[in-house]
Amino acid sequence: MPGTEPGGTFHLAGRHITDVPGFFCALGEAVNGPGGYFGGGLDALTDCLRGRWGARPPFAFVWHDADTARTCLGLAPLTGRRPWTFEELYGFLLDEGVEVRLA
Repeated sequence: MPGTEPGGTFHLAGRHITDVPGFFCALGEAVNGPGGYFGGGLDALTDCLRGRWGARPPFAFVWHDADTARTCLGLAPLTGRRPWTFEELYGFLLDEGVEVRLA
């Protein structure tokens, strides 16, 4: 979305974030609507957080139903290695300068 102004607030539908692909799906749909893309891994997410793909910094996420992700993420093996936990993904967003409000 080339015309997006900095300072937006995007709402994550957290009740659907039960695994890492669900996290990226929720980010994409929050920023770019149904079926939207906003990274598929941390490297791609870093690119998106820097002003590509529909959000221009600074911006914020309101993570609704964050307890669902806190409960579900990082509990099952993902292709031979441990998937990211809620705390790691939340911390990653904060470290990248994104304001995240848990709701």
